[in-house]
Amino acid sequence: VIYTSGSTGLPKGAANTHEGIVNRLEWMQATYRLTPDDRVVQKTPVSFDVSVWEFFWTLSTGASLVMARPEGHKDPRYLMDLVVAERISTIHFVPPMLHAFLDALDPGKVCESLRRIVCSGEALPTELASRCRMLIPNAALYNLYGPTEAAVDVSSCPYAPGSDHSAAG
Repeated sequence: VIYTSGSTGLPKGAANTHEGIVNRLEWMQATYRLTPDDRVVQKTPVSFDVSVWEFFWTLSTGASLVMARPEGHKDPRYLMDLVVAERISTIHFVPPMLHAFLDALDPGKVCESLRRIVCSGEALPTELASRCRMLIPNAALYNLYGPTEAAVDVSSCPYAPGSDHSAAG
């Protein structure tokens, strides 16, 4: 059972099956290809749906799992420093936190190690997606969306500069 506010905005527990989560993790690996050289930051509270793939996709592929400090997911400067210090290659944001992270980027510190930025939870504004790709050009940006009850996400859209399909969510 995973916590979600769901489409209604009301807190609830959502049941998932082992088979559904495994299917989702296998899809993520076939699509995004983590390797043992990857470093994924685990920053989502364990009661929320995204934590499932942060933990299990990472560990099932032999990638390194870097644990953020408690409440670190709320501090964009801390996350920027963590990405740089730990050479994070994969990170997840909800769009408002991606916005805050981009605002906190220090020109003296480059997030060169980032290769994948996954956004989910709500619509990803095209302007935010464009800004992300401009400020962190080495990282592919993916917009995922779906109800927790359906193994967390059901759709995926890579951001392609010049398009506006990334705003679907």
